[in-house]
Amino acid sequence: MAMYVPLGQGRYQATEHTQGPWDPRHQHMGPVTALLVHELARVTGRSSGLPLARLAVDVFAPVPVAELEVRTEMIRDGRRVQCLGASVTSGGRELVRATAWRIREAGSPASEAAPPPAPVPPPAPDDAESWIARGFGYGRATDWRFVKGSPDEAGPAVAWGRARVPLVEGEEITPLERLAMFADSGNGISGVLDFDAYLFANVDLTISLFRAPEGEWICLDAATTIGPRGRGLTRTTLFDQSGEVGTATQTLFVEPRTT
Repeated sequence: MAMYVPLGQGRYQATEHTQGPWDPRHQHMGPVTALLVHELARVTGRSSGLPLARLAVDVFAPVPVAELEVRTEMIRDGRRVQCLGASVTSGGRELVRATAWRIREAGSPASEAAPPPAPVPPPAPDDAESWIARGFGYGRATDWRFVKGSPDEAGPAVAWGRARVPLVEGEEITPLERLAMFADSGNGISGVLDFDAYLFANVDLTISLFRAPEGEWICLDAATTIGPRGRGLTRTTLFDQSGEVGTATQTLFVEPRTT
């Protein structure tokens, strides 16, 4: 089963594979972000094939594991740069809004980029449980390999991830969709607070890329800082198996969990 079943005209039925860690009724923002990338790729303009260079996602409310609609628009159409918009609604309510920049490809002298922090570790035993599973769908639908830190250790972490299931039923997931699916997990793998005692959910996600990702594995080198007034910030460097591709940042809303 895929994360989403297409219903036509930008509408999708979310499956249990999108379920997030905070509430079983709500989706993890990784699949939602990947679905935004999927729909934005369908938007055409004056120039075709311009790759995505930046995606900024604002989360107005949790996205339910339910039917949803993704609407897209061309905000600024150009031959060299394009600005696009997208929104996610469910039950007639807008829950997520995104802005994307696409920039044409041209020859340029490339500066040296960082190599991956570590190679992809060898496969785990078939019966090994994904660390992030912990009873929610997105965790069971993804495969993780830690090379620094661990899910039970507070602080910075480096981990490789790949999808176990398709994003959209009947379609092959792209490397860019894979990256979008994992970029939102930076605060999850580098948490500095007790998950059972505190809520530290992100209200946004900004992905900036200087080249397109490749392959099925995405690496996150993430660190989270919590401020003294209920806010936090996660900074993540993103890699594929060839090296660094860009960064992601998340602004966090922090508060004690209610009992």
